[in-house]
Amino acid sequence: MSQSLSREQLIGLAKEFGTPLYVYHAEKIKDQYDTLSGAFSAVKARFFYACKALTNINILKFINGLGAGLDCVSIHEVHLGLKAGFTPDRILFTPNCVDFDEIDAGRALGVILNIDNISILEQFGNRYGGAYPICIRINPHIMGGGNYKISTGHIDSKFGISVHQMRHIERIVKTTGLNVKGLHMHTGSDIKDINVFLAGLEVMFGIAEHFPQIEFIDLGSGFKVPYHEDDVRTDVAALGKKVGDAFAQYKAENGKDLEVWFEPGKFLVSEAGYFLVKCNVVKQTTATVFVGVNSGFNHLIRPMMYEAYHRIENLSNPAGSPRIYTVVGHICETDTFAWDRTLSEVREGDVLVFYNAGAYGFEMASNFNSRLKPAEVLVLDGAAHLIRKRDVFEDLLRNQVEVL
Repeated sequence: MSQSLSREQLIGLAKEFGTPLYVYHAEKIKDQYDTLSGAFSAVKARFFYACKALTNINILKFINGLGAGLDCVSIHEVHLGLKAGFTPDRILFTPNCVDFDEIDAGRALGVILNIDNISILEQFGNRYGGAYPICIRINPHIMGGGNYKISTGHIDSKFGISVHQMRHIERIVKTTGLNVKGLHMHTGSDIKDINVFLAGLEVMFGIAEHFPQIEFIDLGSGFKVPYHEDDVRTDVAALGKKVGDAFAQYKAENGKDLEVWFEPGKFLVSEAGYFLVKCNVVKQTTATVFVGVNSGFNHLIRPMMYEAYHRIENLSNPAGSPRIYTVVGHICETDTFAWDRTLSEVREGDVLVFYNAGAYGFEMASNFNSRLKPAEVLVLDGAAHLIRKRDVFEDLLRNQVEVL
């Protein structure tokens, strides 16, 4: 089991590469992958990294080397995966609300297709029949996960085909001859209760009886990782045991030895990521003491987008007196990372670290306010490697066409 990066290491990286800075710890990613693999050793399990969490090509190559597959939600992620060395049979392509041409592009590349709406399912069946195997994404209408904005299995979600539309799916499969090899569901993120997965699995087992050629059931992901010291995480060991028992029972009753698939994204990379920023100003008002840092929601949007919590520490003054601050960015919008957070006394110039920054941090970054995107660093075997250069001013103009 790898150790977390130390305060001294992080301070050193901030000095070497500057701030703001994203840092990823390769060995932590491996630890998380090994934890999952061990938890599901009693069942035929495959894991596909949900790369929307973090797509730096070096992260993809590292995860490819661990033996995982890749879960992609756009054709461009598919191309990134191929460039990183994933073979098409280890890439699961699950887009939603895309043009049929994007689905067809995935088919031409030979990846595993996961279709999540009736319209595309019918078009694909009419064009290809059973010549190309597919997976179907089902919406089980199970509410799972944390913030409503990241729940994907409820009745109002745009994702998947409603479980109540099974008769429609069956008609399309029967009339077009579609070859359905798998069934998929994903209820959301931050799932604390493993019974959410088991309830979904029960739904999937019931649907599987309608598809004699089925080979796997994909339960998505949503494994929770802890964000603060007293937080909980999904008990993947207990889940692995119960999923293994459920698949063994299904095999005994139906004679089918199905695989179970998962798509961990945040679970693999969140805790491996650190976001380093510098305090620009300590600003006291009549009601609040603000710590204004040299970043904003243009670099880390999760707190503003869906109230995500990131533990923050003052690396430069760990022994300072505890004080209460509101940590904000330098974007010209309300730009709050944390309200009323207790930190060791912060001085202008101090370096702060945001933990759990590996997932949906840099990946959702922008150039809002014409601010430059930060650099990314990968720490592997104790050595720091620059894996993305910090933006320069010319990057803001790179794709603009001046006509005046």
